[in-house]
Amino acid sequence: MTALVDSLKPGMTVFLGGVSGESLAFRDALRAAPEKAAGVRFVGVFFPGINEGAYASVHPQARQRAYFMLPEFRPDFLDGRVELLPVDYVGAWKDLAHLEIDLAIVQTSEPDAQGRLSLGICHDFAPAVWARARQRVAHINPAMPRTHGSVSLRLDDCDAVVDCAADLLTYPDDTPNAALETLADHVAGIVRDGDTVQLGIGKMVTAVCEALDDHRALRLHAGMATGAVLPLIERGIIAGVGAVRVGVALGGADFYARVARDDTFRFEPVSDTHDVWRIAAINRFVAINAALEVDLFGQVNCDTLGGKLVAGVGGMPAFAGGARLSIGGRSVFALLSSAAKGTVSRIVPRLAANALIGAPRHLADLVVTEQGVADLRGASLDQRAERLIAIAAPEHRSELMTCWAAQRQVL
Repeated sequence: MTALVDSLKPGMTVFLGGVSGESLAFRDALRAAPEKAAGVRFVGVFFPGINEGAYASVHPQARQRAYFMLPEFRPDFLDGRVELLPVDYVGAWKDLAHLEIDLAIVQTSEPDAQGRLSLGICHDFAPAVWARARQRVAHINPAMPRTHGSVSLRLDDCDAVVDCAADLLTYPDDTPNAALETLADHVAGIVRDGDTVQLGIGKMVTAVCEALDDHRALRLHAGMATGAVLPLIERGIIAGVGAVRVGVALGGADFYARVARDDTFRFEPVSDTHDVWRIAAINRFVAINAALEVDLFGQVNCDTLGGKLVAGVGGMPAFAGGARLSIGGRSVFALLSSAAKGTVSRIVPRLAANALIGAPRHLADLVVTEQGVADLRGASLDQRAERLIAIAAPEHRSELMTCWAAQRQVL
């Protein structure tokens, strides 16, 4: 790995795998020789709460092209060395597919008898850049399992390989609290037997998976899967070859070993998992996404807190849009009704001027809090406001009603 780091030159654009595909061995080797990052632009899709991903911070003259805001990015973003693109997953794929990449470093499994390298637990974005990169390097990691995937790399297509045993990035199990469990019960009530469900990651998702324990014949089509899905597989609630179609697995060594041997899991790149028309063709597709705030018009803020960008929209637009085109599909946004120990309502009269709109008001079919479900389908402006106020925290409802009465006078 040291030789690979030594090959970096000023002016290069280097693609690095993100999420669970990030090569921690390369990251650590680069940190040990920070001068090699000078003048290099790093690009990859690094996810908040999963990756540190701040390669621009390795050297004052390093740069980075990014698609999510990470806390670690902020100093270099303010310094002008992080180029942040305000795009979703589909936009990130398109950007990477057209970007001039001097060096692509992709972490893979060991080759099989035919010389094929599996992308293992992370198929998301590497296929967008691999064929066009000027130089292609496979980090062959014995720890990376061979999974059931739609994409593999040919050993003969690699300009170089680095055989290096290293830890894979892991993601801890999440434990939801009582409020999230109540919210999850409401979400589970929206899901019907036979639906195909999209979920993200985090405590809310763990709670939703637990709440789906009395359903039948479900499928999962999503960007990522965690160990929270395993109980649904073990109970036969999700069953069948390819019943879980994702780009990324996130968990620990036991989960990674499970997804490798279990053909319930099928790994695909973002060009497949986030194809809106492919999603739309799945009948009864239910997209369940987290929100930070929802206003009384149904506009959704999913990535700003107090005016600061803390993430990005990710795969949500493709999944929510596909769900609304799906026969019997539903686009669901879920959030707790309040924050800061109940002092701040997350159902707000109107998104603040410094809050970014992640989903426009027409994209949400249903909004869920621990207080209940607001069905916005076919609802007028007044009905939307009334239904959203009904799922706000009780102590904030009166003020929301007053604000709505004033707002509608100036529409």
